[in-house]
Amino acid sequence: MISKKKNVIVIPARYASTRLPGKSLIEINGKPLIQWVFENAMKSQLKDEIYIATDDKRIMERAKAFGADVIMTSMDCSSGTERTYEAIKEKEADIIVNVQGDEPFIRYDMIDILFSEMKKKRIYMATLCCKINDISEFVDPNTVKVVLNKKGYALYFSRSPIPYFRNSSDTQKKIVYKHIGIYGYTKDFLKRYINMKRGFLEEAESLEQLRVLENGYKIKVLITEYDGFGIDTKDDLKKAEKYLKER
Repeated sequence: MISKKKNVIVIPARYASTRLPGKSLIEINGKPLIQWVFENAMKSQLKDEIYIATDDKRIMERAKAFGADVIMTSMDCSSGTERTYEAIKEKEADIIVNVQGDEPFIRYDMIDILFSEMKKKRIYMATLCCKINDISEFVDPNTVKVVLNKKGYALYFSRSPIPYFRNSSDTQKKIVYKHIGIYGYTKDFLKRYINMKRGFLEEAESLEQLRVLENGYKIKVLITEYDGFGIDTKDDLKKAEKYLKER
């Protein structure tokens, strides 16, 4: 009999955010940001376990107060992926979905899309993207863009507008994609990631997923419908409050 793979969600959260310190605990419409992420992730139909991984006692205490299981990690993690691995390395897990702690609008079905995709052979890491409809997002460095090959694998992720349209009139006509802050990995590949060297591109763009591409591995990218966004700035907080009131 084939044993069922164990699906685990990890929500990495840190207090010392560069652009918006303490953002995990900033309240949006009466709840801390991290609680919005957790409650959406809890609705996943395919998860077996879910954890918040943090290096900060303030986040730990608040998360436990709203019922989350919390794993304390070191302060040495340079990215959410590193924190995710540190949280689950001693735990039984086959497929891990990392929902970034500043993504309050990621739906549970988006998580389950990744769990389902990760069951396929030869898929060891996957993520999501969606169409960019607003030119202001396309040129915003806080919006990470992704370009794909014809088989749905990432060619590159960038804070710059990619692809570059030599004929500017094409910008409005072509479909371009933004990356969504959620990843799926096999546990074996997550361990391999931790042992990869950080490369020039990862450091230049400050994008953890570029470590995978720089070391010659592939990331499957699934296209989904999504009108949410991550929280990186004070303007994003205002936008989030408006978004929640209107939906």
